[in-house]
Amino acid sequence: MEFQLTLKIIVIIGVLIGGYATLRNLDVIKIILIYLKDVILRK
Repeated sequence: MEFQLTLKIIVIIGVLIGGYATLRNLDVIKIILIYLKDVILRK
């Protein structure tokens, strides 16, 4: 029972860290997507 609780806590912390990292990098992802769109449509 303790192992399952520990595993759940580790998974929840991992999801929170992943979500935070994704939100922090959204502006970078938007810039990259805009650049790629411009490169594709320019040709």
